[in-house]
Amino acid sequence: MLQNSPLETIYYIQLPEDFKPSAKAMHIDPTIPLPVQKKDADAPGTFNMKELTEEQILSGILTVMAYDPKNANIEYYRRFLKDARPNVKKELSEAAILKAKNEDFELAEEIFRALRGFDPEDMITVLNTALFFDQRADSYRKSGLIEDADAYDADALVYYQDALNAEPPIPDAFFNAGFFFLKKRDFKKAKDNFETYLALICDKKEEDLGDNGEYKKNRAQQILDDIANRNMEDDHFNAAYDLISRGEEEKGIEEIREFIEKNPGVWNAWFMLGWGLRKLERFGDAKLAFEKALSLEGGETSDTYNELSICLMEEGKFDEAKKMLEKALSKDSENTKIISNLGYLELKEGNPAKAAAYFQTVLEYDPNDKIALAELQKLDF
Repeated sequence: MLQNSPLETIYYIQLPEDFKPSAKAMHIDPTIPLPVQKKDADAPGTFNMKELTEEQILSGILTVMAYDPKNANIEYYRRFLKDARPNVKKELSEAAILKAKNEDFELAEEIFRALRGFDPEDMITVLNTALFFDQRADSYRKSGLIEDADAYDADALVYYQDALNAEPPIPDAFFNAGFFFLKKRDFKKAKDNFETYLALICDKKEEDLGDNGEYKKNRAQQILDDIANRNMEDDHFNAAYDLISRGEEEKGIEEIREFIEKNPGVWNAWFMLGWGLRKLERFGDAKLAFEKALSLEGGETSDTYNELSICLMEEGKFDEAKKMLEKALSKDSENTKIISNLGYLELKEGNPAKAAAYFQTVLEYDPNDKIALAELQKLDF
């Protein structure tokens, strides 16, 4: 909801015993007031029982579940809703996931809150909430809203931890948490979660693994093999990422160089070295590191090409930079970072109209992209 206090959008009424919100509804307890969602047109003191709809009651109950789960009558409201809408949890779960997929984040968050209020013990809802915040963080980070993204990652971690502590264990909680920690470059925790996932499903038959079960099993093993082969659990590797992320590039570079001495064939390490050097504006050295990453197995990623293009731009090698960005875009055609960098390249070459077209394309993919919005404002487009 957009209101500062969602509970202000409801009022409580007492229904007569003969009021039935649906054919299968439970017996009404006239001593317990029911929350009712106000209509937009409602004026104070104008409530008319004859105009009351079932949807107003159900919406009011969901608001209480979302924002007042410790309400003294919450158990009664849960029973009421369950009897009135037996499939309500399934319907709400599907709606929340769809809203999240469409990036209608505010409404999706409200529905997940209501679901947790309806059934606080349902660990699948808790896991879906973690996935929702994880997705929201990724979307905000993509839009340049880094602080918001970090905050939603922190929310996701809270719900992942709850889901990981569920009894009996939920295999998918460990699978998805593995990717969350992989994203955070916490390879030790990623490894632990993927190993636990595989241990939980090891005795299951293929037909019992569920949707995409065999794929997930193979993907988890592939990631574990990659972490082991590239020695990404190494303390130097993890310390380097943490230090460079915190702005301590010099220390981070020392750590990753120590890792590279023992593991010269790991493309991720050369990428991290290039990242640290690029942040220090040592573009020539960074370029060599990214080129080394590209030469190694697994290193030809859109991020590597994109980072290399930045170094080439700073060196004034615009034609080479454009080739790298085109290669990056061929691997990830909707990556707004790459499209924005094409805009910056046009600016460096003195083509503001072409640059604006790229920034406008970014906004077509992501209307909330702060970088593109700022650049278009500067260009007055």
